[in-house]
Amino acid sequence: MVPVAGDIRVASVTETDVERVAQLAAEVWWHHYPAIISAAQIEYMLAQRYKPAVVREELARGDLWWDKLLVNGRMVGFASYFLLRDTGAMKLDKLYVHPAHQRNGYGRMLVDRAVTMARACGCDALVLAVNKHNAAAIAAYAKQGFAVVDSVVKDIGGGFVMDDYVMRLDV
Repeated sequence: MVPVAGDIRVASVTETDVERVAQLAAEVWWHHYPAIISAAQIEYMLAQRYKPAVVREELARGDLWWDKLLVNGRMVGFASYFLLRDTGAMKLDKLYVHPAHQRNGYGRMLVDRAVTMARACGCDALVLAVNKHNAAAIAAYAKQGFAVVDSVVKDIGGGFVMDDYVMRLDV
């Protein structure tokens, strides 16, 4: 934890942020996930979800949003979320804060921004999927009011699966 004072804010990710998003994703994933999933799966999922071309495609969509968390002008976290068609819910698809900046309330700031967008879009819930072995994230989401509503195993290709809990927060 790095106690920080100064300019802390959430803003929309722009085209100029794409490379930093990919870099930050790799930093967070390689710090956090080796105890949960294999190195091969980390490499596969980073390529699948954070290649700059993928992020750029998502930025161009009208139903998906990317936010960045800035501390004194430096991106230390990000989130993305999108509308789940015909469900009345928004999915928080990604939320990561650099390990040196965790436990400062920054994850909550990113969740709050997604909740605001969900309400603005007429959604009644924010949902997410979290690895069943990611105890720290599960606890953090529960502290924010999310509850486990389902358990899913999803084939993501490459011989890998995501073994997740689905969590829901009524908004």
